[in-house]
Amino acid sequence: MKLNARRTFTTPASPESVFAFMADFRSTETWDPGTVRCSLLSGQVGPGATYRNVSEFLGREADLTYVTLVHEPNSRLHFQGTNDSFVGDDRFSFAPDGTGTRVDYHATFQLRGASALAVPVVAAYLPILARKTIKQLRTTLDGL
Repeated sequence: MKLNARRTFTTPASPESVFAFMADFRSTETWDPGTVRCSLLSGQVGPGATYRNVSEFLGREADLTYVTLVHEPNSRLHFQGTNDSFVGDDRFSFAPDGTGTRVDYHATFQLRGASALAVPVVAAYLPILARKTIKQLRTTLDGL
């Protein structure tokens, strides 16, 4: 079962600056409240770049490998993170909005193996996590 979170917001930052910041997944250290640390494992920022992301979720740390699947300058990003018990997709689209940018964020989570037993708990926590993430992401982007 996939769990989804979708949010849309605007920021005064330009699409170019928002995209440049978000395209480097290491930026999660700044905007994602669950990220403990994130490092580039291979490639350069762009399609195929691979990152190691250590996240804290409900009191547990998880080590994930993220790959940039879509990198369309100033328009779209798609990162996919995996480990033995989790598959997560973070999709972003960006569009000019007045003098700023409209950001559409869609996250999906799929728990695998024994972790799938936690779906009801994760589903209950997901709206809280989404609010916290968007608040921090918006504040970060507004400061660009």
